[in-house]
Amino acid sequence: MAISRSASVSSRKQPKQARSQDLVATILEAAVQVLANEGARRFTAARVAEKAGVSVGSLYQYFPNKAAILFRLQSDEWRQTHDLLRGILEDAQRPPLDRLRRVVHAFICSECEEAAIRGALDDAAPLYRDAPEAQAVKASGKGIIEAFMREALPGASDATRVLAGDLIKTTMSTVGKQFSERPRTPAEIDAYSDAMADMFCAYLTALRNAGALDAGDGRACSTPYVVQRQ
Repeated sequence: MAISRSASVSSRKQPKQARSQDLVATILEAAVQVLANEGARRFTAARVAEKAGVSVGSLYQYFPNKAAILFRLQSDEWRQTHDLLRGILEDAQRPPLDRLRRVVHAFICSECEEAAIRGALDDAAPLYRDAPEAQAVKASGKGIIEAFMREALPGASDATRVLAGDLIKTTMSTVGKQFSERPRTPAEIDAYSDAMADMFCAYLTALRNAGALDAGDGRACSTPYVVQRQ
C-alpha cells in the first residue's frame, strides 16, 4: 500500500465556485462512508465516485488518486484536532493545568466519537504518511504544544519542555486510540479522562516543584473536571 516519497497526494485544484465546492464536499462525504463501511483495503476512487453519484472523471479533476482522497480526509482530521488543542490550550483566562485537563477530556471524547473513521485512516496511512504534504500538515500543530509547555513550565529547560510535550501528546494519541477501539459510555469516558488528566497534571506539577517553581495552580488537578457536553 506504500507510495513513493515523490508521489503527490495534494488535490489537483481547489474548488472556487459554489457548484465545484458542493461537488468536492459530496465526494468527501462519500469517501468517509466508503472508508468507514468497507475499510481501507477496499477503498478505491471508482467506489467513491459510485457512492457520490459522480463520474470518475469528475472526481479526478480534484483528486489525482485514492491516496489524495484519503490524505484530504486525514489532513482535515489533523486540522480539526489542531483547532481543538489551540482553542483550549491558548485560553489564557484559565490556569495551564485546568486547560490540560479540558484538553484530555475533549480529545478522548473526540477519539471515541470518530473511532471508526480514524481506525480506517490509520490502516490507510501507508498510502500518504511519507508524502511531504503529510509531514507539513503534522508539523503545523507542533507549535501549539510547545507554546503551552513554555507557559506551563516557565522555569524548565527547553529539553524538559520538549520531553514533557512529546510524552503527553504521544500518550494521549496512543492511549486514546486504544481506549476508543470499543464503544464507551459517557461515564467511562469521564472516568478515564479524569485518570489520565490527573497523571499529566501530577507529572507537570512534579517538574515545576523540581525546578523550585510556584506550583500553586496544581490545585486544579485535585478536583476532577467534567466537560459539559452540548
